[in-house]
Amino acid sequence: MKKTLEIINELVEKGIIKDYAVGGGIAAMFYIEPFLTYDIDIFVIIEYEEEKIINLTSIFDYLEKKGYSWKGEHILIEGLPVQFIPADNLERQAIKEAKRITYEGAQMKILKKEYLIAILLRAGRKKDMEKVEKLLEENKVDKKKLKDILTKHNLLEKFKPFGDLL
Repeated sequence: MKKTLEIINELVEKGIIKDYAVGGGIAAMFYIEPFLTYDIDIFVIIEYEEEKIINLTSIFDYLEKKGYSWKGEHILIEGLPVQFIPADNLERQAIKEAKRITYEGAQMKILKKEYLIAILLRAGRKKDMEKVEKLLEENKVDKKKLKDILTKHNLLEKFKPFGDLL
């Protein structure tokens, strides 16, 4: 994963993406017991005009020129399937507040657990809800921060299955 992270950081250095943070299963693994995940979700901030369609072509063109290829909805970077997800308002804030870490000698940003919980709740798939449950069980979560995020992004209703933890 080190080389994949180096390539993603290169996208920032070259100005192809403004900023990013790792989310999904890979981010969750830094907080909870490891589980099977086969790809890396990269939430990205890119420059675009509000009224235009978000265009990720510059990312994919750059990576294809470096020899990376597609596999379904992912682009394979050093053998690892990567999905680039344009950030919405919730994800932009999550990226701005992301935690910087070093992994296998490479720098990366991962979503803080409170934002990760909010994004997983919004997705709402069974596997996402299981990750939320584990994050709540295995980690000290800043309940005030989580409640503020969920309230701001209209996600409190989705938190109800987890009881009165806030």
